[in-house]
This record gives sequence, structure tokens and C-alpha cells, in this order.
Amino acid sequence: MSYRLLTEFENLFRGCVYRHRNSILGDFGAMHLYEDLAMLNKSIKLSQRVSSRDWVLNTANKRQGVQARRGDGTFGEIVPGEKAIADPGYQVACGKVATVEIGVEVKILAKAMIKQIDRVIGDLQKQVNEFKRGDGSSTPLCVGIVGVNYANTYTSFEGTRSFATDGSST
Repeated sequence: MSYRLLTEFENLFRGCVYRHRNSILGDFGAMHLYEDLAMLNKSIKLSQRVSSRDWVLNTANKRQGVQARRGDGTFGEIVPGEKAIADPGYQVACGKVATVEIGVEVKILAKAMIKQIDRVIGDLQKQVNEFKRGDGSSTPLCVGIVGVNYANTYTSFEGTRSFATDGSST
């Protein structure tokens, strides 16, 4: 069995130029978790909510009326009166969410990984608090996805700058 999350996450690095600090890469990876959950069909409630489009993926990563730091993939109840948008090739529709039932945060470790551990752990903990922010009635499922670039050598790109490493310097 093939999982879209793992395939698309791997594709972020394979045969392409990885763009460091490009926030849409985490969003793109996270959205495939929901596709995998729908494909696995292990939860009757989840399957019903996805097929009826009562719950949607929020690509804007905001909730109506709640100020919170955006995550990489929020999934929840659609705002009443909003129309869900179904993209070809995807089971899970997109739209504005009123609640966060599942929240995903994606982090990628690469150069000088040991220096990044505390920051990444802190970011993941802070994001859990953001997913839970609101009226207090919701207890979302919070998912952290951490990818580790274990290549001996690679070049990352940030804007117009490139950073090559052979693993010997930080």
C-alpha cells in the first residue's frame, strides 16, 4: 500500500530544488495526511464527514473569528453557508473551517540538526496551543510531522541564496 503523505513528502526533495522556508511546502505535505485517512476508511464518522463535505481541509489555515498562528494543515467543520471546493484527484474538499478537529504542523531538519532540535520541539508545542485556541470546547487531534534530510551532501535554497553542505560544517 502506498501512502500519499510519504510519497509527496519524499517528492519535496527528490529530483527538484528544495526551497528552505517556503511555507507552502508544509501545507502541501500536510494535506496528503487527510487523503490517506480518507483512503484508509477506518473511521465511519470521518468517512461520512468527508463525503458529505461537512468537514473540509482549510488551505488558508484560519478559523472564522479566532486569532491564531496558522498551522500547516487544519481540518474541521466547514463554516455554515460556505461552499466546499473539491479538486480533481482529491477526496477531501477544501473550504473555510469553523473548528479545528485535526491540526498538522510540519517541520524539516537539515543542516546543523542538533542546533534545531530545541526550536523545532518548541514550535511543535506552541502549535498545539494554537490549534486548541478558541472557545475551549474543542480538543483537536494534533499531528507533528518531522522530516530529516539525511543526505551526505545537499544544497538548500533560501530566496536567491544557496547553501551547500557536505555534512562537515554547520
